[in-house]
Amino acid sequence: MEEQLSLLAQQLEGELFWDEKMRVLYATDASAYREMPLAVAYPKNKTDIKQLIRFAENHKTSLIPRTAGTSLAGQVVGSGIVVDVSRYFTEILELNTEESWVRVQPGVIRDELNLFLKPHKLYFGPETSTANRAMIGGMVGNNSCGSNSLIYGSAREHTLEIEALLSDGSEVCFKSLSFDEFIEKSNLPTLEGALYAQMRSMLGNYDNQEQIRSNFPKASILRRNTGYAVDLLLDSDPFVADAEPFNFCKLICGSEGTLAFITSIKVHVDPLPENPSGLLCVHFHSLQDALRGNLIALKHRPLVSELMDAYILECTKGNLEQFQNRFFVEGDPAAILIVEYDGKDEAEILQKVLAVEAEMRLNGLGYHFPLILGADKKRVWNLRKAGLGLLSNVPGDEKPVAVIEDTAVDVEDLPAYIEEFNKILEKYGLYAVHYAHAATGELHLRPIINLKTEDGNSLFRTIALEIAHLVKKYQGSLSGEHGDGRLRGEFIPLMIGDHNYQLLKEIKKAWDPHGIFNPGKIVDTPSMNTFLRHEPGQQDRKIKTVFRYGPQTIQQHAEQCNGSGDCRKTHLSGGTMCPSYMATKEEKDTTRARANMLREMLTHSTKANPFDHPELKEVMDLCLSCKACKSECPSSVDMAKLKAEFLQAYYDTNGVPLRARMVGHVDTLTKFMQPIAGLYNAVAGNVLTGNLVKKMVGFSSKRHIPKIASRTLRTWYVKKDKVYTAGSSPIKSVYFFFDEFTNYNDVEIGKKAILLLERLGYQVLMVPHAFSGRALLSKGLLREARKLANRNVEVFRGRLSVEVKLVAVEPSTILTFRDEYVDLVDEELMEDAVRIAPLALTIEEFLLEEFLAGNIRQEQFTEESSEILLHGHCQQKAWGLLPIVQRVLGIPKNFKVKNIPSGCCGMAGSFGYEKEHYEVSMKIGELVLFPAVREKKGGVVVAAPGASCRHQIMDGTKELALHPVEILFKALR
Repeated sequence: MEEQLSLLAQQLEGELFWDEKMRVLYATDASAYREMPLAVAYPKNKTDIKQLIRFAENHKTSLIPRTAGTSLAGQVVGSGIVVDVSRYFTEILELNTEESWVRVQPGVIRDELNLFLKPHKLYFGPETSTANRAMIGGMVGNNSCGSNSLIYGSAREHTLEIEALLSDGSEVCFKSLSFDEFIEKSNLPTLEGALYAQMRSMLGNYDNQEQIRSNFPKASILRRNTGYAVDLLLDSDPFVADAEPFNFCKLICGSEGTLAFITSIKVHVDPLPENPSGLLCVHFHSLQDALRGNLIALKHRPLVSELMDAYILECTKGNLEQFQNRFFVEGDPAAILIVEYDGKDEAEILQKVLAVEAEMRLNGLGYHFPLILGADKKRVWNLRKAGLGLLSNVPGDEKPVAVIEDTAVDVEDLPAYIEEFNKILEKYGLYAVHYAHAATGELHLRPIINLKTEDGNSLFRTIALEIAHLVKKYQGSLSGEHGDGRLRGEFIPLMIGDHNYQLLKEIKKAWDPHGIFNPGKIVDTPSMNTFLRHEPGQQDRKIKTVFRYGPQTIQQHAEQCNGSGDCRKTHLSGGTMCPSYMATKEEKDTTRARANMLREMLTHSTKANPFDHPELKEVMDLCLSCKACKSECPSSVDMAKLKAEFLQAYYDTNGVPLRARMVGHVDTLTKFMQPIAGLYNAVAGNVLTGNLVKKMVGFSSKRHIPKIASRTLRTWYVKKDKVYTAGSSPIKSVYFFFDEFTNYNDVEIGKKAILLLERLGYQVLMVPHAFSGRALLSKGLLREARKLANRNVEVFRGRLSVEVKLVAVEPSTILTFRDEYVDLVDEELMEDAVRIAPLALTIEEFLLEEFLAGNIRQEQFTEESSEILLHGHCQQKAWGLLPIVQRVLGIPKNFKVKNIPSGCCGMAGSFGYEKEHYEVSMKIGELVLFPAVREKKGGVVVAAPGASCRHQIMDGTKELALHPVEILFKALR
């Protein structure tokens, strides 16, 4: 087959890959399934897709359409060619504001479509929890909706026209047809004509009509994605008089790419909501109380009603980003309903929610009723949306499993259904997580199962079957929004009856006689407990690591990635994760890809060193170790830690490259060069000799190598006079961490920091200590970094306390105490490392702490005005410290600080210096940071706490960025 694939690749304008790396990366989605595809294609146009269709027919293989790959039921997993349209089919083709529609290609991201529509005061309503990376094609394929479906319905209600390619390669456009147009279409001597003729015959048959109306889910259930939507086609003209026109788009929506290959979609858009709204976050003592409260909330016509149970809320406590979003949570509720009401103003909103609260209290429901308004609403929704990923954080092999998580019943039936549902689980000693769309009768329900065991695998199917019977009892839909796929396709005959199932099979056969389009989904689906990521009875390999992973193994930490694809968001969505993907838009550069590849090799490698794989090295290559995944990934996958672990293990077999050794030991090299700093700076700064040095090290010739100071910060500190506030003793003492970058390169910043602290009244202490080891960590030289970590913990464990902290100006170095050291130091030092971790602060943290304590006053600073544009360091962002920097810079009365909504600057230590990474580094900078700096007004000061960030800003914009301490020192009275 390799020869045929090679020939196909030559015929495509896009790309085709069939190497091991790409096949592994596309073997999974966000579900529990895994199957190695034959190849991965990135078609550039319709002609490419036609070529792929012909190839699939001629070689008896299949095509699996894919956008963001966030499906939860295994829809984009299969043995054929995965056809990823997210690279080239990304254009917004046409907008008609008068008729309120927009035509897009399937790879357009939902949130980015709304950014495009916003100036026109229009809005595409269906909103999945993955909306910042979910694409319209995938939303149509799954008939996605989301939390606001009470108002906006699903993708089906918005899809007006679909242009697609049929299985014979012919182009079609599906849209609403009058009776005469429908008859005319059904007489065409083409595959398209045959499809209309089949539907005319099938739905015109009285017995079929009776079977469909009797056995499909209740029409009152807004969310129903069970099988093909023939029940909805039946309710159209010509089968029902005066009904809405026939439109095959209803069938395509929710068909999961099994009938045709979509090339463009015309969707209806609504006016952008103008009324303000508020979130009533009702706290309940029991889940049943919440479900009864939901019925009361719905009587008052909300926009949204979403549920989170205690299990979800507990998960949010341990996530760095989401913990900050728990600001509205009071106590430990069994469940919270988030109910959104709008009004012409806040007074009208308040009137509505007070009425809801009064009725609930009258019925003995709810104990806390906070109303959240304004910008804080986004924090509440971020907490709710993070639920899916947070569930994967459970340590160990038992995980909340997406098996029965998409059932939908009539909302009036929901309390009784959930009560019976939980009794079934109790029978098996299980408990489910409950969250999501209470307003429309769909809760995401996930029992905790270990799929690695044979018992867990068997239970997976047993539970699915029993709950399917329960859903059928309530005439519900087994899938409310996530689709059938491999997970639920097996149970469709039970849900709609054998007669109707045969109708679905006839539809599939007519549309796709050779099984080209995504076979094994919806019909002819294999048993739902086959092709899983984990083989039943699978035993994890015992792998010795340098880092500790808490109660987990390294495999289990990688397995926390559930594939939800939060790392696929673009720079337009904000945040930092994942900077290399934002620049390249390639799946291999996501955190998900790295976790998938790591899991694959640690699970299936037969090598003595399972890390010794070039495929793993390649996907890890563009990880900038920015740490954003540690906080922004709902599953808290720490890819920087995993990359460092991988590098150390890879070096153990393949040796340490010279550049990695030199960068890792930059502190030693700089110390060696420091006595001849003048000569070094002259050589490094000269174009000819500097380029020779860069070439020798493997750095880009376009970079400026940092200068070495003529005198180290330690030397200056020893010789300087000590000063405190005039005529007073120091407020308190603080240890200063003389990190390797500040001590040798950014000495002037270090001086300003120490003088600032002293002028504000603090005694700054110096003690001999090791350097941070940040460069060693970034290059994977973990055993050497451990020695430095041990020494630093030994030095400071007896010196630091609540009253005496350790501070530094370079965030990446001081945060090693909080982050890596805890998992890196020798076992006997671990307790000490944990104790002193919160006592190691960035200087901004210390200054704000003292300001809030009243020890630093606004009056100590100038009243002159200044505008500051702030770019935060990645690791500050990962620890949620950027707002602290912003507040500290705003201490002077008339300083206005604006945060640049940038992610990583792109430099990331030595990454941006390395010649093979230079272009990606600059591309990352160009996403948000560089344009923001270039567009600033004259006189606006750029602030950047990170040394790498300041160098990147200088190289990318020729603008001098200052450390916050430089700005504050200058602002002292």
